Amino acid sequence: MALIYKIIPASDWAAAEQTGVFAGSPVDLQDGFIHFSTAGQVEETAAKHFAGQTGLLLIAFDEAELGDKLIFEPSRGGALFPHLYAPLKTALARSVHPLPLRDGAHDFCGLLA
Repeated sequence: MALIYKIIPASDWAAAEQTGVFAGSPVDLQDGFIHFSTAGQVEETAAKHFAGQTGLLLIAFDEAELGDKLIFEPSRGGALFPHLYAPLKTALARSVHPLPLRDGAHDFCGLLA
């Protein structure tokens, strides 16, 4: 099982759980797909797009369970990032953890498989 990760404000995830579907963040909706990161990419994603933000969750998904609408495409520096071209079923979450700030950076200690 290969896990991929989504960083999301806790309030947005709580709203998605009410309906069972996460349609995407404003950036996801603008780009036409839901952005994910691999374990090797997620810390840089947090630093680049979520610096200093509190109230975030780190949610893990099994990439195989997302089906053929999950496509790895070139992004930052040509690295392949997972993009989901479909709404995300919240029930597919493998784990949901708070993503705390420590000394100004997000602390991933013990959160990545």
